[in-house]
Amino acid sequence: MEVCGSSNVSLREFGCEQSLLSRPDGSSSFVQGDTSVMAGVYGPAEVKVSKEIYDRAILEVLIQPKVGLPSVRERSQEQCVRETCEASLLLSLHPRSSLTLILQVLHDDGSLLSCCLNAACMALMDAGLPMSCLFCGVTCAITAEGEIITDPTAAQEKESRALMTFAIDSAERRVMMSSTKGSFSVHELQQCIAVSQKASEKIFQFYRDSVKRRYSKTH
Repeated sequence: MEVCGSSNVSLREFGCEQSLLSRPDGSSSFVQGDTSVMAGVYGPAEVKVSKEIYDRAILEVLIQPKVGLPSVRERSQEQCVRETCEASLLLSLHPRSSLTLILQVLHDDGSLLSCCLNAACMALMDAGLPMSCLFCGVTCAITAEGEIITDPTAAQEKESRALMTFAIDSAERRVMMSSTKGSFSVHELQQCIAVSQKASEKIFQFYRDSVKRRYSKTH
């Protein structure tokens, strides 16, 4: 497990491990502080005729909570992850086929959606699927005093008046997806986007270091 510490933009320590499951075509576990998610990617595989799309692959995303059955919250997060993955994957290279991404929540201590996005990207990389760019997730919380906290814990999320999660692409640091909750001004939104873009540089560097260490060990 590779671990990265915090500096400048305050992020909790994160760790990642790839290829830890044997059944999926690609897998990863991603840890941010005490939040951890395991991801598995299956495919490209055959798809039912009723579901197939003639010019691209279909992508199904399933998020399993730590306990109980998936709820409306998980369905909303699944849509956010699916939209981000569809924007980065070159699905047209696998027409009439299906990809399935399963995310298992191991522990939720805040910033869960961004951890799911990061786990998903590392699993897609591990599966060797063609992508136009990588992506990462960054969550920002705005406190009652107007302070911006990146990668908040569950306690910090509970006390915040607004919560935002952004998916940032690795090529141009563009916002690929956003999920927001609470009340905030346009200026605060712009500030959170700028902070997330800065934080994404650290996460992409961690991706590079993690993959580099992995392949330097195996060869």
